[in-house]
Amino acid sequence: MALWDRVKESASTMQTQLLAKKNDLKSGAFRDASMAMCALVAAADGTVDPTERARVAQLIGANEVLQNFPADDLRRRFDAYVDKLTADFAFGKVSVLQEVAKARKKPAEARAVIQIGIVIGGADGDFDKDEQAVVREACFALDLPPHEFDL
Repeated sequence: MALWDRVKESASTMQTQLLAKKNDLKSGAFRDASMAMCALVAAADGTVDPTERARVAQLIGANEVLQNFPADDLRRRFDAYVDKLTADFAFGKVSVLQEVAKARKKPAEARAVIQIGIVIGGADGDFDKDEQAVVREACFALDLPPHEFDL
């Protein structure tokens, strides 16, 4: 199976798993950690161009699981995390990973945050090494083994 097909299949599987848990994913910690994860994936290479920022924001708005939360609230949080990462990537990443770690208390939410990162990272068909690396770091912040997600 080609890499492109594996990425699409993995993102599709993750989205299906997320939808099955949609009603359990309504906490503020999950909302914040998910937006932090999306920002990390968007800024994985250290930069976020306006096109990429808009694409990820559109994916957030279209994600059925995230529709548990007001879209403008998600956008505001995502933008704030991206701003931290673009101002100083290394320092911002520490801060944003701390937000991700807040979902650690509920294992189902923690796994869902990682799955959101994989869905967002794989949405363009190229879950690249930088995106995989930040999702792997998020796994460590959430005390989850990266191999559980094929990372």
